[in-house]
Amino acid sequence: MSGELDAKVRQVLNAGTAIPAHPLALNADRRLDERRQRALTRYYIAAGAGGVAVGVHTTQFAIRNPQMGLFKPVLELASEEMDRADRTRSEPLIRNRRDLR
Repeated sequence: MSGELDAKVRQVLNAGTAIPAHPLALNADRRLDERRQRALTRYYIAAGAGGVAVGVHTTQFAIRNPQMGLFKPVLELASEEMDRADRTRSEPLIRNRRDLR
């Protein structure tokens, strides 16, 4: 990718949209709760967010540690739910796919 924004993405950003920090859903054992993580993504989308920012809140910086093994799965879950939602939306949800590489 050349760093150029897709025209539709640029239009959404220029119009103004909310891209909240995405919470992390853990179970009682402090492990990723996939069902609830997906539900959080769907909640933000249904509430009108223009995207979600995964792993950006200061309380979530630790998920970027490779030893934790959380960052990629959390990004993938959010991406899957956003892709599903994009199929029924006229405007694309904002995300940074480079983080999945």
